Amino acid sequence: MKPILLLLLLVSQLSFAQSDKQILKDIKKSVSFLADDKLEGRRTGTPGERIAYEFIVENFQKNSIEPIAGIPNYIQDFEVNDGLVYAENCSFKVGNTSYKLNEDFIPMPYSGNGDFSSGKMLVMYDLGYLISENKDNPHFDVEEALFQKLNEMSTHTELIIVYNSSDTAFNYTFDAKNKKQKLASGIIFCNKKIISDIQKQSENEGPFAHIEISNSKRTGHNVVGYINNNAPLTVILGAHYDHLGYGEDHNSLYVGKEKMIHNGADDNASGTAALLALSSILKKSGNKKFNYVFIAFSGEELGLYGSKYFVEHTPIDFKNVNYMVNMDMVGRLNDSTHGLTVGGFGTSPAWGQLINTNDEYFKIKVDSAGSGPSDHTSFYRKDLPVLFFFTGTHSDYHKPSDDADKINYDGELKIIRYIQSLIEKTASFDKVSFTKTREAAAMGKSSFKVTMGIMPDYTFSGNGVKVDGVSDNRPAQKAGVKTGDVIYQLGDFMVSDVETYMQTLSKFNKGDTTTVKIKRGTEDIKLELTF
Repeated sequence: MKPILLLLLLVSQLSFAQSDKQILKDIKKSVSFLADDKLEGRRTGTPGERIAYEFIVENFQKNSIEPIAGIPNYIQDFEVNDGLVYAENCSFKVGNTSYKLNEDFIPMPYSGNGDFSSGKMLVMYDLGYLISENKDNPHFDVEEALFQKLNEMSTHTELIIVYNSSDTAFNYTFDAKNKKQKLASGIIFCNKKIISDIQKQSENEGPFAHIEISNSKRTGHNVVGYINNNAPLTVILGAHYDHLGYGEDHNSLYVGKEKMIHNGADDNASGTAALLALSSILKKSGNKKFNYVFIAFSGEELGLYGSKYFVEHTPIDFKNVNYMVNMDMVGRLNDSTHGLTVGGFGTSPAWGQLINTNDEYFKIKVDSAGSGPSDHTSFYRKDLPVLFFFTGTHSDYHKPSDDADKINYDGELKIIRYIQSLIEKTASFDKVSFTKTREAAAMGKSSFKVTMGIMPDYTFSGNGVKVDGVSDNRPAQKAGVKTGDVIYQLGDFMVSDVETYMQTLSKFNKGDTTTVKIKRGTEDIKLELTF
């Protein structure tokens, strides 16, 4: 080899090594910052989330990543419906005796608002009878049965006091996610001892309740950056940066009693760090075939709020988007197996040509589905090819122990370089074509024996389950269910949200035929469905 060529090769190798060294330093810095206790778990809409998105903006600016037209300051706000909340000034008294909120009584989520007394009519409803009558019924749903009873009473009753005289435990807690219709009556659940107090009072000293229940909302923030190469096609790269906070949204797998911060180093400080690293790499790249949009999503842990909002309020024309790459939990590459899962493999025939499952370093497992429990799902719903990179679950998933010292930074660097190489390879293709794939039935694991074949809209805040996607040749499609429909009843069971939908599915077996009631726009429709 000629000396000058050898020198150029050595300089090139040295430059690449230095670049890798800097990227490694940057991803360590990003993960350490985002997974620090001072961010208190980066829960959507909290000060910790704000510290995180300010850090991401600073890094975009450092990497010369510009804001995109329509989102001039990088930040895209969106609203999260946090469910119901009752006011601290809710009160209940009998005669001159006032009772303590949360200790002696609690409002029920479908109670009316206002001042309620026994003036019109008072009902004291003993839940114990209902429980006793149905103690041998394995399909008995105490919450649903109670609501139906209260709904019947509320048409002629001002104040309803619910209590449980039976020995069967029913420790009532306020369900903030309850989506049942509001009733006209004031309704509270109280201790048994209050009932005897009421019975001792004269009619003029009867119970009085003040109830205030409202919807609680918070604001999440996507962070959006842009490289404009004046190219005809755009590639979107995304990763969510929010996590669980202290587990307030009941999505933690931690079983301890002490309040703990969930730092989410792998989930998903690792993906956010990869996003920032790729923004720097692609900005410096000589390949100008694509424009690039970089999105750090919030609200993913609550049900893809941020990515769904972005695709519904996007500043870019999706007709010019080539594909979307999502990185969620890419920080725990196993040094022995080098296992890497690539989702969305079936969303374009191009991926089969570009992704070698017999890679010389990674042991690649492909998942064809375009939908799944992360933000690429929102883009797949818009008929865009997607790829989802993931190094697998582990014992620290959704627990306070998911910390920065457990990240495999060298492994993450290799994944970043792999994604960079894949993007460069797509530059030799025309626009990547889209292929529809099978639908994942729902996020997470389930215990039911049947599925309708729909993808629920986890951000829907109304009553029922809004259909965000329908699988081909599955029960829902065969019955006539369409995207946008709202399912509110399956057979005899009312469906108020995704949780009650899942519970209802567990009551059916394969081969069962039932009715499904849906709302399509303003029209109520009843369909026959066979599982």
